[in-house]
Amino acid sequence: MEALALIQAYTGIGIGLIIGLGAAGACIGIGIMCASFLEGAARQPEMIPALQGKVFLLLGLIDASFIIGVGLAMMFAFANPLLSVVAQ
Repeated sequence: MEALALIQAYTGIGIGLIIGLGAAGACIGIGIMCASFLEGAARQPEMIPALQGKVFLLLGLIDASFIIGVGLAMMFAFANPLLSVVAQ
């Protein structure tokens, strides 16, 4: 019984780290990317249409990586595969 409680506790810590660090990384990445886009747009305004498409594509990819992390965290929260190993 004690092993189950430890696994649930460590899983909760892991879920918090996955979501927290994933959100922090995504926010930092988006901030750096958008700052570089604004700097490039200020230097060469004629490149805005070409850069804007790339920025929106990368925004989606960065957000997708965070959403995948949230999905994995939800899997561990609601269908933890580690609990079945200890139960046997």
